[in-house]
Amino acid sequence: MDLAYRSSDLGPAAVSFWRYVSGLALLLLVRPAVRPSGKQPRLSHRLGTGLGLTVFQTAYFGAVQTTGVAVATIVTLGAGPVLIAVGARLVLGERLGVGGVASLAGALAGLSVLVLGDDTGTVRPLGMALALLSAAGYAVATLLTRWAGPDQDSFTTTLWAFGIGAAVLLPLAAAEGLLPHTADPVRVLVLLAYVAAVPTALAYPLYFAGAAAVRAATASVVMLLEPVSAAVIAVTVLDERLTPSTLTGALLLLAAVTTLTYAETRRP
Repeated sequence: MDLAYRSSDLGPAAVSFWRYVSGLALLLLVRPAVRPSGKQPRLSHRLGTGLGLTVFQTAYFGAVQTTGVAVATIVTLGAGPVLIAVGARLVLGERLGVGGVASLAGALAGLSVLVLGDDTGTVRPLGMALALLSAAGYAVATLLTRWAGPDQDSFTTTLWAFGIGAAVLLPLAAAEGLLPHTADPVRVLVLLAYVAAVPTALAYPLYFAGAAAVRAATASVVMLLEPVSAAVIAVTVLDERLTPSTLTGALLLLAAVTTLTYAETRRP
């Protein structure tokens, strides 16, 4: 999506809207060949998951546009597991434990270093706020999926989430500008098609199925792969810079999630 931003004037709401619409179209196309994998999710679960994903995705794309791929992804996916661990303790009764408390402290330290230690303008406060808002939306969607249990039909959950997201985002996307103005429309269309097919229509049903079957904190820990890979791609492909303070804050965040990982692997 960062490449799409660089190739057009699309904004976060428009990007999220088209991602949901095209992802929904692809899922409806393959639906006749998909057998239901469980019972139909409740309406409250559908609405909550759809709204949570809408906030997660739109705020994340806004953070990417504001402060870059590396920082946006590290903050979103670094803060997400901690918020999920705390939420799982408060809502689902899952124990936070010493590892959870340590990861919370580490995450707060990492965020503080990212915000207070940056003197280059690389880490922008608005981008940080959007990334944290995105993490909160991600936590809500994950906790709702875990609360619903592993016997829910993840394909139907995804369909509803995409439909609700598209409906909510339509007025925002229209105000922002639905159609991109670009000198390379083919490139933008190819990028949007990839985003619709791979990290949307393919990835979300798989994620919901996995998140429903394991502990909420465990699901979030697996997502540690995303901020690490995003940071590598941002530096090697997108020519983004990681300043010493940014790198230190990122390492503290990732260390916090690693602590949570270790705590989770010791649980029965």
